[in-house]
Amino acid sequence: MKFDLPKNQSSVIKVIGVGGGGSNAVNHMIKQGIKGVDFVICNTDAQALDESQALTKIQLGISLTEGLGAGEDPTVGEKSALESEDEIRQILQKNTKMVFVTAGMGGGTGTGAAPVIAKLCKDLDILTIGIVTVPFGFEGPKRFKQAQDGIDKIRQYVDSLIVINNDKLVEVYGDLGLTSGFEKADEILMVAARSISEVITKHCSINIDLNDAKTILKDSGTAIMGSGTATGPNRAEEVVKQALDSPLLNDNHIHGAKKILLLVLSGTNEITIKEIDQINHHLQREAGGDASIILGVGKDVSLGDEISITIIATGVLGGNVDPATGTEVKKIHVLNSDAGLEEQSQKISTVLDNCEKENTDSEENNEKEIFVNFDESLSKQAFSKENNHKKSVSRNIISDNLDEISDVNIKRAEERKKRLQKFHNLNFNNQVVLKELEDEPAYKRQGLELDKIEHSSSESVSGFIIESQDEDLEIKNNNSFLHDNVD
Repeated sequence: MKFDLPKNQSSVIKVIGVGGGGSNAVNHMIKQGIKGVDFVICNTDAQALDESQALTKIQLGISLTEGLGAGEDPTVGEKSALESEDEIRQILQKNTKMVFVTAGMGGGTGTGAAPVIAKLCKDLDILTIGIVTVPFGFEGPKRFKQAQDGIDKIRQYVDSLIVINNDKLVEVYGDLGLTSGFEKADEILMVAARSISEVITKHCSINIDLNDAKTILKDSGTAIMGSGTATGPNRAEEVVKQALDSPLLNDNHIHGAKKILLLVLSGTNEITIKEIDQINHHLQREAGGDASIILGVGKDVSLGDEISITIIATGVLGGNVDPATGTEVKKIHVLNSDAGLEEQSQKISTVLDNCEKENTDSEENNEKEIFVNFDESLSKQAFSKENNHKKSVSRNIISDNLDEISDVNIKRAEERKKRLQKFHNLNFNNQVVLKELEDEPAYKRQGLELDKIEHSSSESVSGFIIESQDEDLEIKNNNSFLHDNVD
């Protein structure tokens, strides 16, 4: 029995390119032959729309801009999107479950219209992923400020937001030409959208479906992603390192990630179970050992001997994120200087300052006491005996060596702080971390060599000790450090 399936049915996943940068990313995806998604371009520039190969095109603000663009003004871009929102809504209502809104921030159309389109998606309860770029540094402070404002707006309406810093491309790919630099920025925008869409649309032996994507991306806030390709005997380790050093990660790390979507593809040389375990183990170690990983494994014969992975991590950062760096921005609250509150504010500030000073002093004192008691107790005792006879001399000795002792204590405190920090980062609830600690002795983890340690029988230990009482020396044969009765 044969069934007539609808061939022109709208896909549940749509990629919407907004403005110049977003439209270029969509055009790149169409040339790549990405399947399983519908492409939509929204622009105020009629000429750019005519040149696009996308089947669905929406000219924003026909009466407002007359097809001439937004003139680098985000307000014009926003009003143009509002003018055309009925047309956009009609397209979104056609069997849409997931939308990627891609835009280059800093200009007029992408910056102003992308948040409006994202809000329409959110109002229709569609899983919405924003993928935006931050301008190159040479484009000037005005575009950068507009990009910041646009990112702050679109963040309110997307389930997950990926921010790509164009300046990062220069660090990764070197000093690019002006044209190739913008082309590379559009390409990276395309790679981000394609990678996430392929995670869902690509048929795999271990499959990732739309509900898996919702689990990871729904209301997740800022997301970071990376991709890599590697070959050779150590390809599993290399591909993870490459993905974690991807320009898409924008100098971020996945430490603390709560959820990770992982797609692994291999070619003719199929990936092994051991290699998948290595990739998972590496990601868990980088994330802190407590991440929930949803895994997809598939085949792409074009890879040959290579393997490729795509990582999408959420739950890494919280609150506001600086669009230029991808790092969390601390909120600074400025209090009004009302006369009625001035005295109370001064009191609170004074109390806080005193508390901070007391805490700092106590921490410094405790730190000094710890190191002096453990490491220099013997020298202090010897010094105190000499002090009974020559008080003035001993006082001078302390004065001369005070700076040196202080530097030593500071250095030791720093070393202790590093040791404690390293210990604090270990997750003892994770079986992988515990197994590593059990399999490798502590002296090896510290890089110590014990091969040249002499056996205890090669050293002669005396049963006698010498004690000093009232400045008289006395030899005793009961060495308290030795015991004849072994337990």
